[in-house]
Amino acid sequence: MSKIKVLIADNSFLIREGLRNVINTNADFKLVGEAEKPEELADKLSLLLPHVLVIDYASLYFCLDDISVIHHQYPQINILAITNPQNKTTIAKAFENGVVSHLLKDCGKEEIAEAIYFTSKGEKFLCGKIVDALLRENVSTAKPSSKASCDGIKLSSREIEIIKLVAEGMSNKEIAEKIFLSVHTVTTHRKNIMSKLGVNNTAGLVMYAVRQKLIDESSLLYSSN
Repeated sequence: MSKIKVLIADNSFLIREGLRNVINTNADFKLVGEAEKPEELADKLSLLLPHVLVIDYASLYFCLDDISVIHHQYPQINILAITNPQNKTTIAKAFENGVVSHLLKDCGKEEIAEAIYFTSKGEKFLCGKIVDALLRENVSTAKPSSKASCDGIKLSSREIEIIKLVAEGMSNKEIAEKIFLSVHTVTTHRKNIMSKLGVNNTAGLVMYAVRQKLIDESSLLYSSN
């Protein structure tokens, strides 16, 4: 089995050192390079073609526009953002620009390693505090709720698909028929998704879908089934 190639982009030496430790102590990962500035990152991306780019788009030298450019030039590279707390507008924009997974810098070693695994496969992995920020009502609030856990939240491609269909207004029966599953299986998926996201109704799922740009807010056909 080939190793997961990881490239780090962060202007902070201490952060790069910490990420380097996480990557180098995992037998499944291979650190192929580091970049402190966009120019250096551009050169290393084309030369090294990592499976996962770990980047702080809110650091001194990097920004959300860099994410968009990288995603369009290298769609095969999956992006894991690890930043300080951001407001939900910024986080939503990061996902729109091409970020696959998102953690905060106070997340633990095991959580970062798990995020790299899932991100390498193109699967979303979110810090619990990121989900909390996405679901909060107050856009201007930058800090996560003190009650939010930083535990990782991994959503499978099937769960993402179900969230999208729920948000489009489809019932469990309609979803089951569309994706060839039993109604019971769809119901179970839906309960598991709500548990992961910490929401207890369809409105919460719809809000998540909108924040993640899974659906166009203007085309919502929201139903309360």
